[in-house]
Amino acid sequence: MSQSVLPVSETDRVDASPTLTFAEYLVYEGEPDLLYELHRGKLIPMAAATALHASICEFLVYILQRYLAEHNLDLVAKTNVGVRTEENSSRIPDVIVCTQSLWEQLLARPGAGVFDLDETPVLIVEVVSQNERQDYVTKRAEYENAGVLEYWMADPKANRTRVRVVTLPENETAYEQTNFVPGENIVSLQFPDLVLSVDQILSPPLVEDLIKEEYQRTERLAARLREMGIDPDSI
Repeated sequence: MSQSVLPVSETDRVDASPTLTFAEYLVYEGEPDLLYELHRGKLIPMAAATALHASICEFLVYILQRYLAEHNLDLVAKTNVGVRTEENSSRIPDVIVCTQSLWEQLLARPGAGVFDLDETPVLIVEVVSQNERQDYVTKRAEYENAGVLEYWMADPKANRTRVRVVTLPENETAYEQTNFVPGENIVSLQFPDLVLSVDQILSPPLVEDLIKEEYQRTERLAARLREMGIDPDSI
């Protein structure tokens, strides 16, 4: 998640912010171009992400969207979408995966793009910020209580480079946790065929380069088919 505007504890930030209901939060207009989360009725302003943070999020959305398409799953991967976690709490995860039907419902709804309590994503990803307790403890508890099936915490900090994956097994109410470190591939309960390494997540290639490589491969294949007398557009 993005870092708080002020480098102080979450308790200090919460006490200093106005108190809102969830309904009021959905229509709240604060500072221009500033996002806010809601924690038990209190606003938490979010600052712009670092370049690495943004790059990790872009890469994960790209990889997940490709995976979902290749496996013909009726799911979507998005960023900057709100998720209500408690009566008067709402978070803005870095990446979510949800059903296509839920996404279509959200698109048709006026106001802020926030999933309600009965609209639970399949996967949530947070890039761990300087306020690591918020991602490792506070948000983990909220996502667990909300029934989010899988939650990844991608931590690029030099002294703790890892991806922590917590999952909610069937018929269970508490997360099970596994840490994955550089040199390892993560294991996802929701997406068991996903091949994705910790190194790729925390030091991601440029998505633009990946798209360019994919386009060039497609063009080379098309050219080869034309050499064989086959119109690639007819296949």
